Amino acid sequence: MEAPFDQASAEAAEERGDWATAIAVVSGFAECYSRDHYRHHAHLWHMELLVKAGLLHELAELAETDVHARRRLDRFLYEEDRDGELRRRAEHGDKTALYLLVRLLRARGEQRVAQQAVADIGATDTYAIELANQPLADG
Repeated sequence: MEAPFDQASAEAAEERGDWATAIAVVSGFAECYSRDHYRHHAHLWHMELLVKAGLLHELAELAETDVHARRRLDRFLYEEDRDGELRRRAEHGDKTALYLLVRLLRARGEQRVAQQAVADIGATDTYAIELANQPLADG
């Protein structure tokens, strides 16, 4: 079954890097947690397009109320090695940011720093504690 919006147009715009067009087409149809899987998928695609377009300020604004935007922003920060921004988000209660911060620090071999971050930010978060205290994998 074909998507009930101009997906081909959005895909073509994305392919050529025309972010404004791709975002306009996708966001006009997107709906968070829609029963219509096309609309929900478009919502997730919209978050991805914002990253590709470098519109992190817009993604950050959406992240204040949208769990998908928050997760995508956190993942972007992790992928870009931005531990300071992850830490700031974690300090403001973003659990995903805390977990990704711990993973990032551990991936760098900074287990003690990861453990301290958990002690500072999420001392009662059992998952973060477990994550920070796992043995580092042998390279």
